[in-house]
Amino acid sequence: MNNVGKILYAEDNDNDVELTLAAFEECNLANPVDVVKDGAEALDYLFYKGKYSQRDKEIPLFILLDLKMPKLDGIEVLKEIRKSKEYKSIPVIILTSSKMESDIARSYEFGANSFVVKPIDFAAFVEAIKNLGYFWANVNTSLKNYE
Repeated sequence: MNNVGKILYAEDNDNDVELTLAAFEECNLANPVDVVKDGAEALDYLFYKGKYSQRDKEIPLFILLDLKMPKLDGIEVLKEIRKSKEYKSIPVIILTSSKMESDIARSYEFGANSFVVKPIDFAAFVEAIKNLGYFWANVNTSLKNYE
């Protein structure tokens, strides 16, 4: 079962974006992915501000969120997401290069649903993304399925 819906991906590293999108394509994930380049842009997207003020009123199926981004980091974005009635139950997956215990703890403390460390090895990275995409788009049942 494929849960139809967009995926929001907040990532400032173009190489990671390219690899992630290629991995999603390789596992035949049909969901469209909207990419934003920093934390402020992620919040603009979610709350229909700035260049996203006219975007379709569609809640993403899930959010992939990097921690180390310009303007606002991933933890600050996560806090704002969890404060919002509209987005408090949306799955947020932290996808980061950080292995710091404090980053893991803070991510879960502020409501992340998953914390995935980006593997350095290309094949391992692709496999991790394929598994992540498959689970959150096909296996997981979210409240969005009942709207």
